[in-house]
Amino acid sequence: MDFDLKRLGFTLLGLLIVLNWGLLMSALMRKISARVARRIGIPWYQPWVDLVKNYAIRSQITHGVMFYLGPVFRLSGGVGIFLFMPMIAGSELWMNYSFQGDLVLIMYFQFFGMLGMALGAGEGGHPYSAIGVSRGLSQFTVIEVPLTLAIISLAIQYNTLSLVDIVQAQQGGIQNWSMWTNPFATIAGMLSALGTLGHSPFNLVKAPNEIPIGPPTEYHSTYLGVLQTNAAILHVVESALFMNLFFGGATSWFEFIIKTFLIYFWSVFVGVVFPRFRIEQSVGWFLKVPLVFGILAVIMFM
Repeated sequence: MDFDLKRLGFTLLGLLIVLNWGLLMSALMRKISARVARRIGIPWYQPWVDLVKNYAIRSQITHGVMFYLGPVFRLSGGVGIFLFMPMIAGSELWMNYSFQGDLVLIMYFQFFGMLGMALGAGEGGHPYSAIGVSRGLSQFTVIEVPLTLAIISLAIQYNTLSLVDIVQAQQGGIQNWSMWTNPFATIAGMLSALGTLGHSPFNLVKAPNEIPIGPPTEYHSTYLGVLQTNAAILHVVESALFMNLFFGGATSWFEFIIKTFLIYFWSVFVGVVFPRFRIEQSVGWFLKVPLVFGILAVIMFM
């Protein structure tokens, strides 16, 4: 019982670290994007200010129970991924609740949050909710195809669906990372990461250049705070997922911060360079280049 309570304590501490690192990383990325556009950008502490402000506001608008459960489901997806994501390789207390089939469960949690938001948006009052739902689910479905093929290839290569075992197999030097031992899966996974992390050209749900910019239009006050909390957690744990799959995991929190920053920066860099796709362009793109590399990755280890 003492050990279980100790692990729970470390898990909650890890969640707090991930949340604050996600908030800081989002501020840094917005600062970098602003500098590229020759603007000053936001102060580094702005995400915390926004979070406190939104949680302090109460809403008097009613759209139905499911509408307000959408952000809760979305946050449950992000926290669920964290709970089964090993943070620090070789440290039993920072493994959270990883087990032999955690990769399958993580893939389910990735879709769980998106489905919750779709159900919530369907009960909202915005006339363009259906467009956002169709965009989000269509794109996320095709993102999952090459990513799933990359994961299948790694499962065949390492003969396991445990992230802990996959990370352990990559220890001993950079030459053991999946990036070198399975380059096709790495390319398919990192191209899928562009859509998973949700920056331009794949930010179709928010579509910030249009008047209806997705969930932040309808969700406000505490509900927007929940979505912001989830975004901070989700960006870190999704970056950690790709770190564990392809880049050898992390043996310390310093290494964890550096690697997740670089992986997240990869999506931000592409977002700054390329304009937003239309939905048919996005779907077609994921079913071409990333899918081809995903198929090659599976064939390579058959």
